[in-house]
Formats: sequence, C-alpha cells, structure tokens
Amino acid sequence: MSRRHQYSVELEWTGNRGDGTRHYTAYERDFVARVSGKPSLEGSADPAFRGDASRWNPEDMLVASVSACHKLWYLHLCAEAGIRVMSYHDHAEGTMQEGTPAVGNSQAENEGEAGRFTSIVLRPEITLAAGDDIALAHELHHRAHALCFIANSLNFPVSCEAVITHQ
Repeated sequence: MSRRHQYSVELEWTGNRGDGTRHYTAYERDFVARVSGKPSLEGSADPAFRGDASRWNPEDMLVASVSACHKLWYLHLCAEAGIRVMSYHDHAEGTMQEGTPAVGNSQAENEGEAGRFTSIVLRPEITLAAGDDIALAHELHHRAHALCFIANSLNFPVSCEAVITHQ
C-alpha cells in the first residue's frame, strides 16, 4: 500500500523596493520560506542572478536536501546493520549548467533554454566506532542512494564519494 505525504511551504517575496518589478534591476530577489511550527528560512537568488549571498538560494537548498536525505537513510541503514556511525560530515557539491535567457527578439540558437543541474556529488566523511565493518558501511551508501526520496525525484545523477574511517 502506497502512502502519500504532503508538504506545505509558504513563500513570500520580500524584495519590493517600492516599484515592484518595474525593470530587472528594480527589485531584490529576497524571500522568506515558512513552514508551520519551524524557523523561517531567508532566501534569495544566487549572487550570479542578482541575489543576496548571505541568504540561502534554491540551488543551495536542492543540494542540502539531497545530502540530508541520503544521510538520514544512511544512518537508518547503519543502525539496522549494527554499524555505529560516530560522526558524519558531508561536503556536497552540485553542478548547474546555466541556460540562456530569452531577451527581446534576438534569434540566438539556444535563447530561452532553461538552466539545469547536471550532477550532485556527496562527499561524506564518516567515522565509525572502532572495529565496525568499513566494507559494509560503504555498501550501505548504495542502498541509501536507492532509498533517498529526493535523489529518486531528480533527472540527473547523484554520486557518493564517501571516506570512512574508524575512531
């Protein structure tokens, strides 16, 4: 039996400087994302797209979501297998190929193409309790990847380059 889960997020644009979107440079890209009962998240566009570098951007959030989902499944699988993870620190990196925005009536060949992520690489550094099975710990990353809801929803590859050591 399949179960459904719904996720509700309220997103409010907070970047109106007074003239709205009168022109491309007239507004900030800032927003606040809210989920009931949780701290608000302040976001913006990536600085390359006129955003505020001090705020989370959608690209950051996508990479963080993949990393967090993989980690949660991995810890679950390790607990079930008797592998004691003592620390887990990921250095995840996503690569996005920028598209070409449509501008006026230009006839550029690729104009108006959307950008897209082409890959995410997870690079977790994991410390196991002394004596635990490092080979099995590596294998569990493949299972965690197969179970990760977020990675299963993407149309580009996610890979994992784990480094696992003992205490």
